Amino acid sequence: MSESIHAPGATQVKSICMDESEIERTLTRIAHQILEANNGAENIALVGIVTRGDILANKLVAKIQEIEGVEVPFGHLDISFYRDDFATRLAPAVHETRISFNIDGKDIVLVDDVLYTGRTIRAALDALMDMGRPRTVQLAVLVDRGHRELPIRADFVGKNVPSSSDENVRLFLKELDGVSEVAILQLEEGARAGSAPVAPALANAEGGE
Repeated sequence: MSESIHAPGATQVKSICMDESEIERTLTRIAHQILEANNGAENIALVGIVTRGDILANKLVAKIQEIEGVEVPFGHLDISFYRDDFATRLAPAVHETRISFNIDGKDIVLVDDVLYTGRTIRAALDALMDMGRPRTVQLAVLVDRGHRELPIRADFVGKNVPSSSDENVRLFLKELDGVSEVAILQLEEGARAGSAPVAPALANAEGGE
């Protein structure tokens, strides 16, 4: 992976804790767990938090279809205006929420890449509740790195990755970054942990920023 994709805010890659094949196996396991917990696919819908949670959610939809033969509803959720640090962000990345189905009464599986403080999920819950009243909201994450600041936990976890506060745990995906892996990076002093930036050329190809 190129240094430009790892930047900004990270000085070096400390380790790769999941490669592409492990990510795919983990998503297959999560898909089975979702179906088991919900007694099948009849009432579930998946909602992914952009820009990587929605790609993971789309992959889970495909795996659920392979297992059950059913294509479950799927949506993209942008939480930019629901973040509790929105007013302090100089140029927040704003994407598009696309949820074309009625969430009322649905068992919504919210999908994100890395669970950290819990603030992203709190914002996502606020955004969902503004759209309707689901029967349940469940959380599926590829990685849980700990350091929670809010009482939020995931129902489905791909991998627990212990980390320190001066590290960043990032998911890179082939669709956005040209490679799929989960990396632990050393943060520069004063830098904040967050999602990997989207490579400009790939973002344009995907319709992003």
